[in-house]
Amino acid sequence: MDEIATGTETVAAAELRAFIERIERLEEEKQTIADDIKEVFGEAKGRGYDTKAMKTILRLRKKDANERLEEESILQTYMAALGME
Repeated sequence: MDEIATGTETVAAAELRAFIERIERLEEEKQTIADDIKEVFGEAKGRGYDTKAMKTILRLRKKDANERLEEESILQTYMAALGME
């Protein structure tokens, strides 16, 4: 696609440009959302909440119950093996 001339190539270039521009807009929205999330964590921290614990809870809530139980079981087994319990 060195030169974009007419016909199908012009349509392909326009379509490609549209995809790129959509992705750019979504990236901007993603950054705005990331900034909003950071702000909420800041508010929670200011109120005395442990943001590390909150992030762990958020990560665990994304998993189904069985996956979460399996992860907790493995973690407990490893901790016991290392004398951490």
